[in-house]
Amino acid sequence: MASEADAWAVPTVRVVVVATVVFTVTQVIAAFAPRGIAGLVAVVFSLVLFAVGSVVFVVAFGVAAARSRDDRVTMPGMVWLVDAAPPAVARALRLALVAQCIVALVTAGLRPFSALAFGILAPMSALAAIAWYAARHGTFAAIVVDPSSAPGPAVETTMEPTVEATASADEQTAERADPDDFDQLFRRRKRRGSPPP
Repeated sequence: MASEADAWAVPTVRVVVVATVVFTVTQVIAAFAPRGIAGLVAVVFSLVLFAVGSVVFVVAFGVAAARSRDDRVTMPGMVWLVDAAPPAVARALRLALVAQCIVALVTAGLRPFSALAFGILAPMSALAAIAWYAARHGTFAAIVVDPSSAPGPAVETTMEPTVEATASADEQTAERADPDDFDQLFRRRKRRGSPPP
């Protein structure tokens, strides 16, 4: 069973934990001085977390789509690491997401009409970290294809034209011929069993 130290060895966990700590510090400081430089730093950092998280989230789903050819990638595994990561890693990434959400909501609630409101965008980074870990390193069940159920190679068959098809093709060719040609008219009527004129 993976320990917390093993979880800290995962680069994705380190990045998201550091980002969560910095986000918490900037939001708390800005809560006391929302109109100063602290408020500006909090806004910029929240927007950076949101922008980077959005890009990583989209890329992670692209990677997961490529993996879905061979593995049964699940949505709970992608957004909450359900049965997709070691418990310590899953716990660390989930706690980072929950912490970012709580800090964002509390600080934005304390100063609802200030720069702290941008903090509600920041948890996108922790959600993207979860999706990234799941897409790159998550454990999903492999898709097993039963060879007996796989369709066999297509067999090409050629059919000889029937007598009726050949006759109708001759009739169509005759119909397209010159209607004033007496020999063609005679042969056509003879083929149909009608007496010549």
